Amino acid sequence: MPRDTTPDADAADDGVAVEEESSLASLEPSIAVQGMPAAIATVVSVDRARSKRLGPIGWFAAIWLVIVVLMALVPGLFPVPDLTERSRDAIVNDSYGPQAGHWLGLDQSGYDMLSKVVYGTRASMIVSVGAIMFSLLIGGFLGLISGYFKGRLDTFLMGMFNVMLAFPPLVLALAAVTVFASSDDVTYARRVLVVTGAIGVISIPILGRITRVNALAWSEREFVLAARLLGTKTHRIILRDVLPNVAPAMSQIVLLGIGVAIIAEGGLSLLGVGVPAAIDSPSWGNLIASLRSQLFLGRPWGVFAPSIAIFLTILSLNYLGDVLRARFDVRESAL
Repeated sequence: MPRDTTPDADAADDGVAVEEESSLASLEPSIAVQGMPAAIATVVSVDRARSKRLGPIGWFAAIWLVIVVLMALVPGLFPVPDLTERSRDAIVNDSYGPQAGHWLGLDQSGYDMLSKVVYGTRASMIVSVGAIMFSLLIGGFLGLISGYFKGRLDTFLMGMFNVMLAFPPLVLALAAVTVFASSDDVTYARRVLVVTGAIGVISIPILGRITRVNALAWSEREFVLAARLLGTKTHRIILRDVLPNVAPAMSQIVLLGIGVAIIAEGGLSLLGVGVPAAIDSPSWGNLIASLRSQLFLGRPWGVFAPSIAIFLTILSLNYLGDVLRARFDVRESAL
């Protein structure tokens, strides 16, 4: 049948072609860039550039986390009253709310809550970051080799992780701290070390399973199979081919895990086995635990100040974790 060469038919064909190119671009920009019009390619490039921006919320989260790091490393950098400085006027006038010089209020003893939040950041970060780094080192390694080698090793390790997950995490951490650091003569450093280790241990199976899932998928990729056929040593394949592709997903989980560890430290403090409450070395968790009774006396500022710090930190970590996932997420069709 002869082809219709009228101008209307040609215009219709051009419309179909543009529509096909547009639909192809929406499915996979990397495939359609060469054949699509310049305008469509420009739109795709602009959209991809925008997706890499943090945005206002992302910048707020990043700035807040920088402030948290500074509070943990150099708390003296912030213009806040000394930890041992008390406001006698607040005690005499029974005024513990936010006021000039005490922007987050005071506790029942007249100590500035902003100072306690700033100086308590170090202990909270030591416990949360230390616990997640410990669990990442152990659980990440076990999950990596489990996903790569599979077979009996995978079965054994997954069984071990399932057994650990069968215990309630907070109860397991509570038992560990009670056994190893509950005596009256226990030192501050020992209690912090045991709390960090307990939270780290209960996080091992979670990080191990997530690492194993990612390693299982990447170990079957064509470039990994090609490296095996070429006789590349196993440890080089794991370190150079599998681990770099698993790392982005793990970085997201690490950020989320730090937030969960902060909450776990606070939960242990409420149960009386967290970081010891001390004037010169507080933590966000033990501030809430030691001042929670003030809620029923109409003086909530002692609990609100560390709660706000925990809320902003966890919110920032979760948001930046989502940003990392979106930035490093690679679709199957692009491989």
